[in-house]
Amino acid sequence: MSDTLHVKIKVNDSPVALDVPLTETLLTSLRDRLQLTGAKRGCNQGVCGACTVMLDGVAVRACLSLTANCEGQSVLTIEGAGTDRSIAALQEAFIEAAALQCGYCTPGQLFAARALLEQNASPSVEDVQKGMSGNLCRCTGYNKIIDAVRTAAQRLQP
Repeated sequence: MSDTLHVKIKVNDSPVALDVPLTETLLTSLRDRLQLTGAKRGCNQGVCGACTVMLDGVAVRACLSLTANCEGQSVLTIEGAGTDRSIAALQEAFIEAAALQCGYCTPGQLFAARALLEQNASPSVEDVQKGMSGNLCRCTGYNKIIDAVRTAAQRLQP
């Protein structure tokens, strides 16, 4: 049995074919093979959320997802989210609320918030706290992030 697998995935709407070790994470493939560095390597244990990307529309921790298991799936990273209406509204709200400083956790925060807003278009403070609890930020504290998510939610209302 080979220790590598040929995997075909879509990354930011572009088809990609990779020969990867069976144990290689999606985070490693994105950062080291495809030079997409928006997803950050934080804890490498799925705790901090800095590596969050969208996999077939679901927010996942790229450090816990094996690339070999992503065959045929679509990955969206922050680099490919430029036309995403929810991400644009969240980015604007994060800037206005000063909900970011160093920016390290921001891509993961944005994708976690996007996933939350897809499930709950009008979240309460408690909903945002719960929905964002898997994403750590050492710079801003969380009140500004909560405010930004709720502001974006209001702006995204039809």
